[in-house]
Formats: sequence, structure tokens, C-alpha cells
Amino acid sequence: MMRQVASFFDPVTATVSHVIHAGIGTACAIVDPVLDYDNRSGRTATSSADRIVEYVESQQLQVQWLLETHAHADHVSAAPYLRGKLGGRIAIGERIRDVQMLFGQVYNIRKTPYGIARDFDHLFGPDEEFMIGELPARAWHVPGHTPADTAYLVEDVVFVGDTLFMPDVGTARCDFPGGDASTLYRSIQRILALPASTQLYLCHDYPPSTRGQAAWSCSVEEQRTGNVHVRHGIAENEFIAMRKARDATLDFPVLMLPAVQLNIRAGNLPQPEDNGVRYLKIPLDLL
Repeated sequence: MMRQVASFFDPVTATVSHVIHAGIGTACAIVDPVLDYDNRSGRTATSSADRIVEYVESQQLQVQWLLETHAHADHVSAAPYLRGKLGGRIAIGERIRDVQMLFGQVYNIRKTPYGIARDFDHLFGPDEEFMIGELPARAWHVPGHTPADTAYLVEDVVFVGDTLFMPDVGTARCDFPGGDASTLYRSIQRILALPASTQLYLCHDYPPSTRGQAAWSCSVEEQRTGNVHVRHGIAENEFIAMRKARDATLDFPVLMLPAVQLNIRAGNLPQPEDNGVRYLKIPLDLL
């Protein structure tokens, strides 16, 4: 069977979720699913995730994995919702513990027991091999944007998360806690050392006016020759200087404080309090 990828773009958060499988009736993995969250009202919804549910059911797929590339700062994960609807195991790179520790201090929840037993069903070790049905896969540790970023190699395609964007957009920021431009550069070089025809599937797209329409897939060769931040010939010190200067101009993502608070716990919502309502914590005058 030939591997297949179906992609779902959420225009509100500019996030792309992917479903990879080997054909009708096979096992599948869902990468970076989105739970709709309205920051103004605090309301959640499942419209984006339900598009994935509809596709999975129409293809008679069995969800084996719900893969997170990192703890996202721009959307809330729908992995727990999809696990409840479709089954599967929520997984992320094991360095998520570092991110939990860093942001546990931000939210003053250091005494909360984080980790695989409470939050995620599986934590991948660096370069850990696994299967999606009959499709061989590997979890690559590609830190830099955050300490825990993981890319998923499945046959001849790679789901790179925020490590790379489309060539005309560039690369991920590195100014979040635990981020590092030098580390990101080296992670990117590892990806760009793959065969030129390797297809990369991205987690976001912010199309410039010269392109207009959102896109989320390109080849390693297209990145090598055309990435505006890290194409062939750009040295590490040049990249670091560019990334630091650019990051200094960027605002926090709109959903960063609610999203990270939930995503370091696999997207699980807080338990309801005695009035039946769930609450988020937002630190004031800290970041």
C-alpha cells in the first residue's frame, strides 16, 4: 500500500493538521490537530477537529497515534478530543518534560506531577522508531524552536512541525523559553541533509502577499535553494544574527498563554472547579 497524506488548514490559527495512512481501512496517525478556542469569550469548539473525524470515518481508518510536534503556542491541541472520539495514543518527544518545567514556573504549577503517566500516552526518545500500521516511522528530535520539537519521518515524507515554514516564509522563532537559534540551525541542517526529493509537511503557513494562497508541503530541495532564512550558503552565524534580530520584533502569539498552559499537558483541559466551570491561569506582568 502507498502512504497517503490528507491535510487540513485552520485559517484562524494558520495551522495545518495532517492524517497519514496507507489507504482505506488502514491504521493512521493524526499530526498536530486543532481545538477551536475563542480568546475573547473563552469558548472552545470542535469544528476543525470534526473535519478530521469525518475524514477518518469516511476512509474507515483506525487511529493509532495522535502526534504532537511540540507544545504549540498558537493553538490548543485537539488530541484529547480526538482520542475520545476515535481512539489512539497521544505522543510527543520526551523533552516535553523540559518545557513542562520551564512553563510550570510561568504558571506556578511546579508541584503538579507532569509526565507520561498523567498527560501523554507515550514520550518518544530521540530517533525512536515506531509503526503506523505497516508504515515505518521515526521520531527525530529537532530542538531550537523549543527544547522538545520533534519531526516525524514516515517513509519518504517528514512532518517538521514549526522547524521550517514554506521557503518564502522561512523558519520558526527561537525566543520562547528554552529556544535557541544555533540549535535550530543545526536541527534544520539535519533535515536538509535528507534526499532532495523528500517531501516536507509543515505545521503552519503565513503566505506573503506575493503568494497569497496557503501552502504546507515542499521538497527538501526547495528548502535548500529557496528558504529565505536558511537556504544553502547561509552560515550558522548569519542565521543566528538574523533570527535574534527578527525575534526581537515579534509580538507574543495571541493564544500563547492559554495554549501553552494546556498543550504542555497534551491539550487536556483543567478539571472543573466546584461550580462546574473550568479555568485557565494567566500570569500578569511576568513575560
